[in-house]
Amino acid sequence: MRTMAGISPEIRAASKVLKNLGFRLPKQLKPHKYNLRLKPDLNQKSYTGNISINLQVLDPISFIPVHIKQLNVSHEKLERLDKSGAPLKDIKPTLSFAYPEYEYFVSEFEQPLEVGNYTLHLSFNGSLIDRITGFYQSSYYDKLKNRTRWIASTKFEPTYARLAFPCFDEPHMKAQFAITIAKPKGSDYHVLSNMPVSTEEDVGDLTEVIFQETLPMSTYLAAFVISDFKYTTTTIGDTSIELRVYSTPAQVDKTQYALETGAGVTAYYIDYFNISYPLPKLDMVAIPDFVSGAMENWGLVTFRETALLYDKSTSSSVNQQRVAVVVAHELAHQWFGNLVTMNWWNDLWLNEGFASYIEYKGVDHMHKDWDMMNQFVTAELHPVLKIDATLASHAIVKSIESPDEITEYFDTITYSKGAALVRMLENLVTEEKFRNATTRYLSSHMYSTATTDDYLTAFEAEDIDIDVKLIMQTWTEQMGLPVVEVVQNGNTYRLTQKRFLANQDDETAVVEPSSFNYRWSIPITYTTSADSTVQSTIFNYNDNEATITVPSTATWIKLNKDQVGYYRVNYPEALWSSLTSALKTSRLTFSTADRAHLLNDANALAEAGQLAYAIALELSTYLESEEDYVPWSVGTAMLTSLRNRVYYTNQYKNFTVYGRKLLTPIVEKLAYTVGEDHLENQLRIKVLNAACSIGHESALEQATTLFNQWLAAPATRPSPDIRDVVYYFGLQQVNTEAAWDQVWQLYLTEPDAQEKLKLMNALAAIKVPWLLQRYINLAFDETKVRRQDYFTLIGYISTNPVGQGLVWDYVRENWTQLVERFGINERNLGRLIPTITARFSTQTKLEEMEQFFAKYPDAGAGTLARQQALETVKSNIKWLELNQTPVGDWLATYAEQATASNSIP
Repeated sequence: MRTMAGISPEIRAASKVLKNLGFRLPKQLKPHKYNLRLKPDLNQKSYTGNISINLQVLDPISFIPVHIKQLNVSHEKLERLDKSGAPLKDIKPTLSFAYPEYEYFVSEFEQPLEVGNYTLHLSFNGSLIDRITGFYQSSYYDKLKNRTRWIASTKFEPTYARLAFPCFDEPHMKAQFAITIAKPKGSDYHVLSNMPVSTEEDVGDLTEVIFQETLPMSTYLAAFVISDFKYTTTTIGDTSIELRVYSTPAQVDKTQYALETGAGVTAYYIDYFNISYPLPKLDMVAIPDFVSGAMENWGLVTFRETALLYDKSTSSSVNQQRVAVVVAHELAHQWFGNLVTMNWWNDLWLNEGFASYIEYKGVDHMHKDWDMMNQFVTAELHPVLKIDATLASHAIVKSIESPDEITEYFDTITYSKGAALVRMLENLVTEEKFRNATTRYLSSHMYSTATTDDYLTAFEAEDIDIDVKLIMQTWTEQMGLPVVEVVQNGNTYRLTQKRFLANQDDETAVVEPSSFNYRWSIPITYTTSADSTVQSTIFNYNDNEATITVPSTATWIKLNKDQVGYYRVNYPEALWSSLTSALKTSRLTFSTADRAHLLNDANALAEAGQLAYAIALELSTYLESEEDYVPWSVGTAMLTSLRNRVYYTNQYKNFTVYGRKLLTPIVEKLAYTVGEDHLENQLRIKVLNAACSIGHESALEQATTLFNQWLAAPATRPSPDIRDVVYYFGLQQVNTEAAWDQVWQLYLTEPDAQEKLKLMNALAAIKVPWLLQRYINLAFDETKVRRQDYFTLIGYISTNPVGQGLVWDYVRENWTQLVERFGINERNLGRLIPTITARFSTQTKLEEMEQFFAKYPDAGAGTLARQQALETVKSNIKWLELNQTPVGDWLATYAEQATASNSIP
């Protein structure tokens, strides 16, 4: 509903076009080129600018709206151009005004503008402070010269270009950019933008840096950085394209790994897409304060320091992989997102889903021994299956009608479900045909925009005997996922499907109607004990059931090979028993992805009340013999989830017996001695964290010993691959103010961003309430905790059982101040609520949440996050109601048997 808030009564009375304004820009206008000149003043923390927008009027229109936000427009002029592009006449607006609700600056004219070409000239000014979106200022401390250095950088996606300059800020309105940025003359500052520098001109006490014109691109991809950063450089593959990686001068040695990864991955993508990288250069820059992990600006990719810099002395294998994955993700966007962009934000999954899948191929190309394609299952697929099983999910193609909805859409569903569907599609049509269709799509739409339909149409030229578009529409146009239920009759299996929901109370609820009635065309794959060859069929959405016949000698069937399909599978009890027996006999009967799949499905089905918990728990006991990272990723997540559920019950002691028995063999094998194997090092982190969190005595004792040794001599730190565990559980066990203060001082003076995060996490482990409260209060001080890290820190505290309630009380009491600081459209603020409340499991806490939401009804970019938070707590309450007794009984029996056999670690 339009409110016209912020528009004066005089404007309302005088304007003839208010009724014609809407959330979307009018289709009669098309920008072709932006001539942008900016003069930032880092001392005054502000800037001035001028922009000339060459645009075309496609049909007569009597007004021109451009997007602005938090900008002051001081002068405007519209020129009519002749056929050669020369100014023909000036057209003065009869009225100009800002329209805050739609984030417009509107120029209104007496007569409709004729079809033709125009140039709109605007002057404006803005601030560089109090945000880390748009065009903003941040700083770093130069330890060598004992000074604070200011820099300015940008973050425009999704709708923040309008914070920097007036523009047509919609992705389909691609245009060229001619950018000029001023810097202090004679300083050690330099300026970067999407394209190389064309020339520099001295103007008074400033030097204007003039860049080459860009290719046509969306506004959100424009970028510039003003800094004194240093760089390393190389060329990409057998091209002449220069790749540079920039950082603060003291950290330039940490750019080498990203440089090698960036060059290798870009060369791989050039070959994979069979399309050249289209720009003459590629820069990657580590920004000290950055709201996202990274941003794929065309030719000038910006990152958080933790996502780009790698130092073997401070970075764990997890940190290293994070750098590789983020670099690979952003560079995939140079094609999927930048060269071809989604037409509107409702198709964002085309950008983010594809990049979130292809990044795994890029890293796999660089590191074959990292098992990246199997890691996808636990890192991307499993988390999104959990979210998509709630009513607060959404289709990956959905209607979007406000800036808040755009911001909110950058979520796990868009990224990870999008990636999972791309993976499923590739498996469905074969890798070769997938690549062919992808290249065809990119080639057909380069320098333009496209839709989901355009992408799926690209498969029609391939020799495929199935209707790819119709199959995929059942996945893209409705939210949720199916569970395939298996009924056995001899060697024949009957398959049925229904929507899988985490809370069975929701099964009759329909939040969002679906034209497919929540049925899917499911690519079924399977193997059996008698035949390891992968068989496949399609279970069409309009079929009531599907039938599979297998050899009569088969003792089990395993559906969804390597969990490539986006669905769960539930078997009859006897078949679950056969699968469990096969796992226990030899885990290598199944691939690592299949073992992870069986664990994940069994646990999810049990949590949802669709499978007896005893079956899932019995299957999990095979983990005593598991030695691989991917299945243990599921195992530790399962243990963490169950720990959180029973933590405050009398079942917790028996749970720790169960957890320790599963973990002890792998903990004893790996211990705290770090080797060179990447996956083994990641596995060590997972299992030591899990073991310490459930009170595994020897794991805790070693962590505490190493922690005390470190505090006694802070310069001799433990290996980065055990540092998180040692810091966190060591401080938790020591649990004194003196230890906390010492770690806090180390945090304050630590220059390395990854090490700083490890210390930040450790500080949240203390079990002293008043120290945690102090930490919560300190987090708001931007001189101590960077703005980008605030939500991370609060999230760390909320995972501590002692800190959870403190954070919840703090957020409720200080919500107004949080909104004032970050803005209601900050998606990380919205997502803070489900982070804090994820482990709530009482009616009292649910009512507190409902009261809080009623008190502050404007959720901004956190609307879905609030719904997900409520659903999670309702599911937690339901879980205790249904499962506390059967789980308690199973754990009691298990603990009793372990005690009797004297096998408790």
